[in-house]
Amino acid sequence: MPSTEEDFDDVVWTYQSYRLKTPQFATAMTHLYRAEIQRVNFWRSRLDTTTNWAVVTEAAALTFVFGSPENPHFSLLLVLVLLLAFLNIEARRYRYYELWYRRSRLLETNYFAAMMSPPYVPAADWAAQLERDLLYPAFRTSWWEAIAHRFRRNYLWMITLLLISWVIKLNIHPTPTTQIEVMITRATIGRLIPGNWVIAGIVFIYTALIILTILSIISPEKLTMLKYLKRRIEGEKFPAPKVQPVLATIITNEKEQLAAQIMKVLGRGVTSLAGTGMYTGHPRDVLLSVLTEVQIPHLRKIVQGIDPQAFIVINHASEARGYGFPTPEPPP
Repeated sequence: MPSTEEDFDDVVWTYQSYRLKTPQFATAMTHLYRAEIQRVNFWRSRLDTTTNWAVVTEAAALTFVFGSPENPHFSLLLVLVLLLAFLNIEARRYRYYELWYRRSRLLETNYFAAMMSPPYVPAADWAAQLERDLLYPAFRTSWWEAIAHRFRRNYLWMITLLLISWVIKLNIHPTPTTQIEVMITRATIGRLIPGNWVIAGIVFIYTALIILTILSIISPEKLTMLKYLKRRIEGEKFPAPKVQPVLATIITNEKEQLAAQIMKVLGRGVTSLAGTGMYTGHPRDVLLSVLTEVQIPHLRKIVQGIDPQAFIVINHASEARGYGFPTPEPPP
């Protein structure tokens, strides 16, 4: 049965040819938002849990090491290794947290905030962005950026306090000293690792974390190395979002009604061309429209309802630029 204009009189959402009325649309979006907020809260609590592990571990280690002059200094170095492990775990959890937080903010800014200024008309580009994020979830924050972010916010102070405490331990135990050579000798671990190697390793780790943090603050998107690393690591858990545009060519005798429905239901532009059937010699209308892959079944449904005799050709396009399609990222 052909689709008519009256079918959409009480419809607030027609994206992807779904016709939801106001109560249905509000219910669906509310449940989606509640689900995203639940995910955000879950990963936020996991972030706090990892930080609590690090704080408790460091506090226990400091109490033990300074409790007696005989307690070894390398206990603090073992705690440093644990803190780095916690930092790695927290960076991974932060990437998941940011993934769901970004989607909840998308709903807040484009649905609930837009609702404050009626009439509410969702933009086609926002709908496509939410569609891509639901179909192809992908980390937007690289592992290096997550490490730098969590180090700057939490672990900078904990690791700095730990290293200062380690230096104080070398200075005062078993007896106070002001000689650098004595402190280097005390930094020796067993008979295998000399003190100067231990100090060099600690300085290297701390300096690397500081440099990484500074680079992330400056502008990681403009740094070729970080950008390369981000692209290599970004898709380790989820496939990178990829929107495959398609060009639909429709040969029909109902161009006005078909074009109106494609623009209204799918939110895509349509171009009309004049054509001639070379076998019959009859004039035919040709419609061109660029869609996404998920819209193809809905396009077929629209065409079948209006002109069952229409001829459709679907071609995959390598790239589509313009309204409703994301701008390709420039090469590094």
